[in-house]
Amino acid sequence: MESTDLTHYKTLVARLPQLRNEIGKVIIGQQEVISEVLIALLAGGHCLLEGVPGLAKTLMVKTMADALAMRFKRIQFTPDLMPGDIVGTEILEEDHETGKKFFQFNKGPLFANVVLADEINRTPPKTQAAMLEAMQEYKVTYGGNDYALPRPFLIIATQNPIEQAGTYPLPEAQLDRFLLYIKLSYPSEQEELTVLQSTTGTKRPVLNTILSDEDILNLQSLTRQVHISDGLIAYINRLVRATRPQDSPSAFVKQWCEWGAGPRAGQALVLCAKARAVLNERFSVIPDDIQTLAYPVLRHRIALNFRADSEGITTDKVISELLKGVK
Repeated sequence: MESTDLTHYKTLVARLPQLRNEIGKVIIGQQEVISEVLIALLAGGHCLLEGVPGLAKTLMVKTMADALAMRFKRIQFTPDLMPGDIVGTEILEEDHETGKKFFQFNKGPLFANVVLADEINRTPPKTQAAMLEAMQEYKVTYGGNDYALPRPFLIIATQNPIEQAGTYPLPEAQLDRFLLYIKLSYPSEQEELTVLQSTTGTKRPVLNTILSDEDILNLQSLTRQVHISDGLIAYINRLVRATRPQDSPSAFVKQWCEWGAGPRAGQALVLCAKARAVLNERFSVIPDDIQTLAYPVLRHRIALNFRADSEGITTDKVISELLKGVK
């Protein structure tokens, strides 16, 4: 990398703490969640966000988009939502000069830089599949024509862990398309007190734009150039393979797991570890990057058996045991 390029990248990386501070003007607490969403953005992937109502999931995503000057769209998924409602559809137009009629593709809300797919498990599989295809291909095909989605492109899908009656849970193969599975918890007592004090008056924080969409694309390129040693790649490989009951050296995995993560999990863990290094203004991955991100990368890629569900064993518990056992 040339010295001028390195200086430019260092300038961009130095703005990342400012970006977190801007988001923190609106979102109280949830620093780990904010970091994980930014990691997904830097790594060029998408994330699934799970939390009970009222934890400011929508506000968090919109605030991040505002601080990045990226186009934001929110799609409320409902049982009657059709693929054309999110992808777009053709409408009949008329040329006023010639009088000829033609079909014009009218782009749907999926054509934005940051898309919040709210309560994705409340819409039928056909609509879920249309969005997941766009996530993977970064384009929409309609009427035999391809329409490229804007870059950078980040989908944050939310799931409500309660009121599951009448929902359409994402199959495991589709869950694997998400780079990270992020869980939101309730704020601490002090954080909740700060929320009550700062959001019920007339004062509204003013957000500054910290990075442009071009800056994010440059940072995504930088993320892939971050150094990771062969030893840490081998560690990630051992960790992912240890999630598979048939190959795992862990008795805990053999006892409680039905099946484990595939090679895509290893790719995701490498990329996310690199992105966390960039977010922390480092140009080399350290073991803590891997161990911290093992939870959001692996928790939706491990299937527990029926006995584990009945005993209250979670995938996070499995990951915790693996981190203790895999050296």
